[in-house]
Amino acid sequence: MKKQRSNRLNWLAVSILLPAVGITQPPDTVRVTRHEFSLQQAVDYAKKNNVNVKNALLDVQYQEQVNREVTANAYPHINGNINLVYNPAVPKQLLPNFIKFNIYETLTNEGVVNGSGVPITMPNEIGFLEFPFGTRYTATGGISLSQILFDGQVFVGLQARKATILFQQKNVELTEEMIKTNIYKIYYQLLVSKTQVELLDANVLRFEKLLHDTREIHKAGFAEQLDVDKVSVALTNLQTEKLKLVNIISNGYYGLKLLIGMPVKDELVLTDTLSDEQIKENILENSTYTYENRKEFQYAQIGKELNEYNIRRYKLSQIPTVMLNGSYARNAQREKFDFARQGTWFKIASVSLNVSIPIFNGFYIKSKIQQARIDLQKTENRIADLKLQIDNEVAVAKNNYSSAVAAMDFQKRNMELAEKVYQQTKKKYEMGTGSQTEINTAQTDLKAAQTNYITALYDAIIARVDFLKATGKL
Repeated sequence: MKKQRSNRLNWLAVSILLPAVGITQPPDTVRVTRHEFSLQQAVDYAKKNNVNVKNALLDVQYQEQVNREVTANAYPHINGNINLVYNPAVPKQLLPNFIKFNIYETLTNEGVVNGSGVPITMPNEIGFLEFPFGTRYTATGGISLSQILFDGQVFVGLQARKATILFQQKNVELTEEMIKTNIYKIYYQLLVSKTQVELLDANVLRFEKLLHDTREIHKAGFAEQLDVDKVSVALTNLQTEKLKLVNIISNGYYGLKLLIGMPVKDELVLTDTLSDEQIKENILENSTYTYENRKEFQYAQIGKELNEYNIRRYKLSQIPTVMLNGSYARNAQREKFDFARQGTWFKIASVSLNVSIPIFNGFYIKSKIQQARIDLQKTENRIADLKLQIDNEVAVAKNNYSSAVAAMDFQKRNMELAEKVYQQTKKKYEMGTGSQTEINTAQTDLKAAQTNYITALYDAIIARVDFLKATGKL
C-alpha cells in the first residue's frame, strides 16, 4: 500500500513529462512575483504563456500569410524593368558590296571604256561590305502587367481560405484542451496533497502525544523501554514521510508552473478548495453528449472539408486557364553613353491574351485526383473510428467515475471507522487495559485507511476530469 501511494504522488513529477530535477529556490536577491490562482485563472494564464499554445497561435498567423499568398495570385502582377547593355565589340554583318555592283552595272550599261579603250565589264568578285549590327550602348525601360482571368486551382484556393484558418484555429483549441486537462489533474492533485499533509500532521501530533504518554507509563513502571523505542521509531518514520511528501508537492508546483508557462522563481498559490461534494456533483445526470462537442471530431471534420477542396482543385486544373499580359517600354540606342541628352526613344508596347488548354499530360491529373480521393476515404475512415473511440471513452469514463466515487465514499467511511478504533484503543492503552501491540496495530490500520482514502480521492478526481473531457464538457 505504501508503494502504491508513493507511485500516486510521483505522478506529480512525471505527469507532464517534464521532471523538476535540479530546480532550486531563487536567491533572496531575485524579486519574486506572487500569483494567487484559481483553477480557471491557471488555465487562462496557460493560454497566454504555454509554449505549445503560443506556437499553435503562430501557426494560425502563418496560415493567414499563406492565404494572403493564395489571394495574391488573383491580383494583377505589375513589374517595372530597366535594362542597360554595353557592347565592347558590336556584332557585324557581311553584305554583298552592292555599291561596287551598282557602279560596274552602270558603267557596263553605258558602254564606258577604260584608258586602253576596252569596255568596262562586271568583275567576277565584287566583295563584301561590313555593317555594324547594333550600337555600343542600348537602354530599355518599361513596365509589364499580368493578370489571371481564370485558373481553377487559384479559384479553389480562394474558396478554401476560410477552412484552412478554421483548421489551424481548431488545432489551437485542441492544444488548449490538452493543456487544460493536465492543469486540472495537477491542480487537483496539489489540492489533495493538502489533505494528505493535514492527515500526516495529525498522525505526527498523535504519535508525539503517544510517545509522551508511553514515556510517562515507562517511568511509572508499566511499560518497557522497547515500547518507548517503537513509538519513537514510528514517529521518526512519519516525520520522514512528511518531509518526502513536502518535497514531492514542491516539485508538483514546479511542474504546474512549467505547464502554464510561469517562471520557476515566481510564487504560486492555489486558491480553490476541494470537497467530496464537488467531486460527486451530479454530472452523470447530464451525461448526454454529441460527437460535435469533441474538439478532435471538429478538427477531423474540417480536415475532411480540406480533402474535398483538394479533389476539386485537381479537377479544375483540367479546365483551360486564361492569362492577360501587357507591356510598355521605351528603347534607345547610342554610340556614346549619353542617354540623358536629347535623342530618339522608340516605343515598344504589346497586349496578349494567353489561353492554356490541357490536352494530355500522361494521366498525371487523373492520378492526383485518385490520390486525393483516397486521402478523403482515409479521413472518413478516421472519423468513423473516432466516433467509436468517443463512444468507448465515454462509456469507460462513466464506469470509472461511478466506481471511483463509490470507492471514495467507502474509503472515507473506512478511514473514519479506523479513527474511531484508534481512539478507543488509545483509551484502553492509557487506562492500562490495552497493549502496545494493539495500539500499534490500530495506528497502522488508521494510516493505511488514510492512504487508501487519499488514493481513492485522487482517482475520483481524475475520473471526473476524464469523464468531462470524454463528453466534451471540460
